[in-house]
Amino acid sequence: MAEDRKGNVLCMDCKINFDDNTEFRQKEIFALKDESQEDARDSKANAAGLNYIALDGTIGCLVNGAGLAMSTMDIIKLHGGSPANFLDVGGGATAEQVTTAFELITSDPNVHDDLSVSKVNAILVNIFGGIMRCDIIAQGIIDAAQKLSLKIPIVVRLRGTRVDDAKALMAASDLKVIPCDNLNEAASMIVKLSSIVELAKDSNVKVNFELPI
Repeated sequence: MAEDRKGNVLCMDCKINFDDNTEFRQKEIFALKDESQEDARDSKANAAGLNYIALDGTIGCLVNGAGLAMSTMDIIKLHGGSPANFLDVGGGATAEQVTTAFELITSDPNVHDDLSVSKVNAILVNIFGGIMRCDIIAQGIIDAAQKLSLKIPIVVRLRGTRVDDAKALMAASDLKVIPCDNLNEAASMIVKLSSIVELAKDSNVKVNFELPI
């Protein structure tokens, strides 16, 4: 706010947010949206129906449900790690959305499969399959890992609907995905794996992970 010589109070700067839930009845306003002014990752997440926020840590997170995402980040911090993002795929995600979620995590400027330049060292997937089917998540993980040729370690914790089918899919895929049923153990493991990758980067050494670890 500013006041000119005549005593008029002027608004010099402001920011207005529009609720996305009103888009269906405010089409003219939302048509003015300039996506070139947004982070490309935010635009991609919005288009895919994903909730994504980039953070500064070294462990990528893929979770369903905002509450579970927050608790996942908390338990990573508890074990001495630091989350690289908040990413909620929601309760009705498709395999395509899961693949897009991995693309978002690995498209971060701090992420690269070359361990010598990567800031994100590992990815933790934590899914509770209530409405969400675990086998759909598993298929998305498989598709993403194959499409993106992921080389960083991935720990997957799945519980709930069709979890046995999900485990069978991942076991048959021959991917280097580490399953873990217990969240506390999964968080501890992902922090340790991230630390190993970090030590390798500091020593300018590449590491390959073989299962079982």
